[in-house]
Amino acid sequence: MIQKKYILLLFCAVQLLHAQKITFHIPDSLKSKNYKYLDEKIYALKGDSTKASPYLYAYLNRAKNEQNWKELVNGYQNILHESPDYLRITYADSMVYSAKKSKKNDLIGYAYLSKGIVYYGRNELQIALDNYIVANSYISKTDDDYLIYKVKYNIAIIKTYLGFYDEAISLFKECITYFKDNNTRPYLNSLHSLGLCYNRIGNYGLCSQTNKLGFLEGIRLQNREMDIYFIASEGVNQYFLDNCNSAITNLEKVLPTMVKNKEYASEAIANFYIGKSYWKLNKHEKSIRYFKKVDQIFTEKKYSNPELREVYELMIKFYKSQNNLEGQLYCIDQLIQVDQLLKDRFTYLITKIRKEYDTSSLLFEKDKINALLLEEKENVQYFILLVLLLLLFSVYITYRYFRNRKVYKKKFSELMLQLNLDVNLKTKIKSGREQIEDISPETANNILKQLERFESKQKFLMKNLTLSKLAVQFNSNPRYLSVIISHYRDKTFSTYINDLKIDFLIQLLKTNKKVRDYSNGALAEEVGFSTTQRFTRAFYSRTQMPIPYFIEQIKMNNYNHEQ
Repeated sequence: MIQKKYILLLFCAVQLLHAQKITFHIPDSLKSKNYKYLDEKIYALKGDSTKASPYLYAYLNRAKNEQNWKELVNGYQNILHESPDYLRITYADSMVYSAKKSKKNDLIGYAYLSKGIVYYGRNELQIALDNYIVANSYISKTDDDYLIYKVKYNIAIIKTYLGFYDEAISLFKECITYFKDNNTRPYLNSLHSLGLCYNRIGNYGLCSQTNKLGFLEGIRLQNREMDIYFIASEGVNQYFLDNCNSAITNLEKVLPTMVKNKEYASEAIANFYIGKSYWKLNKHEKSIRYFKKVDQIFTEKKYSNPELREVYELMIKFYKSQNNLEGQLYCIDQLIQVDQLLKDRFTYLITKIRKEYDTSSLLFEKDKINALLLEEKENVQYFILLVLLLLLFSVYITYRYFRNRKVYKKKFSELMLQLNLDVNLKTKIKSGREQIEDISPETANNILKQLERFESKQKFLMKNLTLSKLAVQFNSNPRYLSVIISHYRDKTFSTYINDLKIDFLIQLLKTNKKVRDYSNGALAEEVGFSTTQRFTRAFYSRTQMPIPYFIEQIKMNNYNHEQ
């Protein structure tokens, strides 16, 4: 026995050395090729490791030389898929090592997930779960939805094995929703697993519907790789519906492909249900042939699950009816081994999945809910603050509105009092003022008389009137005119003209009800302003109140031409 172990170890070592040796024989023509080119070649040669090897190791060598950890992880995974089972763990470990070098959570999580899948394929469920949980601890810190749902899918597979079907169904439904629009094969895998769970909880109708949907979706998506699994699932389902012949037909149809693909877990289940179907049909001897195949898989691969243990109970029953003591004893010994295996696995898996995955998921959800509550609390606080600010702003606006109206009312009363006392708003010539030094009295008096005529004839209503234009009309120069207006009217030229226009409008609004209904634009046009904006500014500057308020007061006090 020891010699056999040494021979096996020596064989593995030779294979490992051979695998490493290939890396040093990369054709020069491939050394300059980019990842995309090499990846396309690897995909095209999928399943033919001999032809794919140069491309696989060229890819890996390029990534090593560049210290490109992401591509190095991809390179090891590509080789892993083309390697025999005994080498896959080695490459999975290399994936983890390279991923850790990158210090990226998504890449590390991806590597551990791949390693877990390798162990699951070897039927080492405890180690597979360990790696899934480590993967989840990294992936949960990322926003990579694909990896998040891939972990969920593989955890759901373990939950299915343990019999937590309702929990698995919930996870598979989430995976189906995500993968449907993102990845064909995981989508079909999730549908297949969901159908199996429906069967286990006794919902055979939903199981058939899901199997049919999966098969049709495979056709629609042009991916027929899962056909045999949907057919097998429906075969098992037909057994539970007591359609034993249909169950046998479906399972016999796909069994050769399972054997060819070395799908020993699926092969064991197919043999089990073919055997049980024959047992139901009272063809016990036929059943035993299939049950023995299940036993052979357990002996060689150490694969079993809770439902497959029934094989030995039925075989013991059969051997009892045949008085076959040796057969009974063999099956009892095998059943003891199966029970011990299941006990060890279940104790470990249930403890691990409950303590490290479910609790971790709950804590993650708790943190997420707490974050949402905190965000909600902060939002409420912001909302209250916003309401308070709006309230204060409203109070301020209201206060300002009434304060302004009070001020406007006072200004209006003062303005009307001046008008009632017949004090013209038009600025009078300031008499008794000193003469302007550099302008002769004759020139000043001449310009003042022209200003009086200008005002009395309302020529200030002209649009676009400028100092230069008015100086030309007065046969004077702009400087003299500007100085005289400033000295005798106490205003700049533009303010002087604007005030004359506004004074005229005030008298017009008092006496003409029709004009009170004009828009600001029409009023501006009426008194010769070039723009509405200039008009409103000039009106406020002259009266210290906005136009709407002034007109409102004119209307309220019922001013008319008779006053």
